[in-house]
Amino acid sequence: MLSLAALIGNPALRLRLLVPGPDGALEREALWVHNTELPDPSPYVRAGEIVLTNGLWLSATSPAAFAASVRRAGAAGIVFGLRTQTPATPAELIEACRAEGLPLAEIAIEVPFTAVTEAASAIHTDQRRDALVGMVRRGDALASAISRGAGASGVLAVLRREHDLPLAVVDRMARPLASTGLELTAEQRRIVADGLARHPPPLEVDLGGDEGRATVFLVGAVGDTDAALLCLRPVSRLTKPEQDALDQAARFLSLEVAKQQAIQAIELRFASELLDMILSGAQRAAEVPDRLRAFGVDPSGELVVLTIAFADGNESAPPGLSETVGDFFLAESLAVVVAGGSQDVVAVLQRPRQELKELAEALCAAVRKRFADRRPVVGLGEVAASAAELRRPLVQSREACQVLRRRRGGQAVASFQELGTHRLLLGLQDSGTLQGFADGVLGPLREYDGQRAGELETTLRAFLAHDGQYGATAGALYVHVNTLRNRLAKITELTGRDVARTEDRVDLYLALEADELSR
Repeated sequence: MLSLAALIGNPALRLRLLVPGPDGALEREALWVHNTELPDPSPYVRAGEIVLTNGLWLSATSPAAFAASVRRAGAAGIVFGLRTQTPATPAELIEACRAEGLPLAEIAIEVPFTAVTEAASAIHTDQRRDALVGMVRRGDALASAISRGAGASGVLAVLRREHDLPLAVVDRMARPLASTGLELTAEQRRIVADGLARHPPPLEVDLGGDEGRATVFLVGAVGDTDAALLCLRPVSRLTKPEQDALDQAARFLSLEVAKQQAIQAIELRFASELLDMILSGAQRAAEVPDRLRAFGVDPSGELVVLTIAFADGNESAPPGLSETVGDFFLAESLAVVVAGGSQDVVAVLQRPRQELKELAEALCAAVRKRFADRRPVVGLGEVAASAAELRRPLVQSREACQVLRRRRGGQAVASFQELGTHRLLLGLQDSGTLQGFADGVLGPLREYDGQRAGELETTLRAFLAHDGQYGATAGALYVHVNTLRNRLAKITELTGRDVARTEDRVDLYLALEADELSR
C-alpha cells in the first residue's frame, strides 16, 4: 500500500522524517504523489495525495500559508526536496506542519522527485499484482467451497481466513442462510429483507441497537436481488481490499443461491405433482408412496394434511409462504411435503406426536411473524391410515381452509368435522360428479339464455343471494317485481324446481355451488 511510511521505509529514497503528524498519519493510504510549486496548490491537489515540493513558492507565500493550503486539500503529507539554494528544510515549514498536524519529510539533494514517483509506481504495481493474485486464490477457494457443497457457510469461512469481519447472509424472505461472528435477530433480518425489497436496494442498513449500520453486498441469482451478504461495518470503515473480497464473495454466493432456487423449484414441482397424484385417486395411487419417500415421509404410517392460506378475500398466496411453512416443519424436525398453490399451501406429513391442532396453531404463529399484516388460517383433514387414503383428508383440509378464509375474524384453525358446511360435503365429490349435477340443473337455463339473450341464471343467483326477497332482488337487477316473477316462473318451468319450495331451492343453490367448485 502506498503511504508516506512506505516511502520513508525505502532506503534508496533517503527520506528523513521531520514531522510524524498525528497517530496513523504516516500509515494512511496515499492516492498518489503530486509535484507542485504553486503558492496555493489546494485547487489541484486531490485528497490523499503526497505533495512533493522544492519550496520555489517561498518568494510568493509563507510556509504557514502553504502548509494550510495543503491541509485544506486533504493531502496525506509533504515531502520537501532539498536543493543547493535551500540545503535545509525551512524551520517555519516544520513548525507550520506541526501546527497543522501534517506529516513532513525531506529528501536529499541527490535524489530526484522522479525516484519518488518510480517508487510509488512500483508500490502500486505490486499492490495491483497482489490484489489480482489474492482474487484468483480467493476465487479458487470460493469455487472449491461451492463445489464441495459447503454452501453459504463455506463462502463465509473463506472470507474469515483473510478478514476478521462479522458477516451474515440473509435472503429476501428474511431467512438466515449463514453467519460468522454475527447473530442477527428476527427483527434485524426483517430490516435487511425490507431493504432488499426496495428499488434500488440500499448499500447500508441500520440494524439498530448496538450493531448500528451494516454494509450490504447484493446477491442476485437470475437478475433479481435474492439475498444480501451483510458486513457489520459501515462502508466507510471497510478497506478497499475488504470491499473487493466481500464483493467477490457476493458473486459466488449468487451461484449458491441460484443452485438452491433450482433445488427448491424442483422440490415444489415434485410436491405439486404429489397433490395431483393424490387427487387422481386410483389412477395414480401407486405413485404416491414413492413420492412421499422422496421427501422422507413414511407412506405406510398414519398421515395428516394441513392447508394454510390467508383470510379475507381471494388473495393469492404471497411469495415465500411455501418456504416459511417448510422452514417451520424443519425447525420442528418433521419430514414434510410442502406444495404451494395459487391461493394456499398444503403440507403432508407423518402424524406428529404433538396434538395436531396445537401444531397448526404454532404454524399460524410462525406465518404471522413472517407476514405481519396478514391473517393466516389452517384447515385440517382427518387422519389417513396410509398413503392410499390421502385423498379424502386432502380435500377436507382444503375445504376447511376455504371456509375459514371466508369467515371474518374468529378461529384460525379448524378441522373438517368442526365446520359442518355444505361446501365440505361437496368438496368430497370428484369434479366430474359435481359438474354433472350442475349441468343437469343449470343446463336448461343456460341454453335458454344463450338462445334468447336471457338472464335467468343471473336472476337465480341474485334471488338466492338476497335470501328469496322479491323487492331486494328486483332492486339489485333493476327490473320490476313482475318481471322478476315472470323470470322465476320460467326457471321453475325449465328446471322442474320451484324456487318457492325449500327443497327445490336447496337443489338450485347446490347446483350453483357445485358449478363453482368444479371449475
